[in-house]
Amino acid sequence: MDEAQRRACESYVAGLFAPEDEVLADLRRAMKESGLPEIFISPEEGRLLQVLLKSIGARKVVELGTLGGYSAIWMARALPEDGLLISIEREELRADLARRYLVRAGVSDRVQVRVGEARELLERIEVDGPFDAVFIDADKLSYPAYLDWAQANIRRGGLVIADNAFQEGGVLEAESDDPDILGIQEFNRRVATDPRLTSIVVPTRDGVAIALVN
Repeated sequence: MDEAQRRACESYVAGLFAPEDEVLADLRRAMKESGLPEIFISPEEGRLLQVLLKSIGARKVVELGTLGGYSAIWMARALPEDGLLISIEREELRADLARRYLVRAGVSDRVQVRVGEARELLERIEVDGPFDAVFIDADKLSYPAYLDWAQANIRRGGLVIADNAFQEGGVLEAESDDPDILGIQEFNRRVATDPRLTSIVVPTRDGVAIALVN
């Protein structure tokens, strides 16, 4: 399968299994107009998150990296009415946009967007755990530290999910001084070799790492 065929297959999957609704499409446009990075997950990755969360009966989920709330909407829609997604964002402007669109999507009652430094906020929410899953899509250098937190706060049978597991191909570099690449490489090595986890990277776009807590 060549690159054109692969992209066509991705579009096929997105159109058949994960069509965007008006809210999600509008959010992507609003992010662009607001000057936010256009680095949200793809619709098919959003659907993958929903399948994973529903498969474990997730009720309490943590997201690292809200940005505009695109992935938060996908995940919140997979939670029961009394479910809770705590989404952590460093910048207030991004959090405000996310909150507006969570309201539009009808899921604001099950999502809390908290603003601040991730490691500080993670310490504060530990009292609300254990959690069913964590979705990591934040600063790449800190992925190993986020994995430490997840292993201490995700229940047995829960999931650690991380976007950008390929770091745009950077993980293939044998020697790199890029801290983001080094962070992802260490994260991938650890989830692949830790006997407490059963893991794989799904090669969608930039790779989604999925680790089941044994």
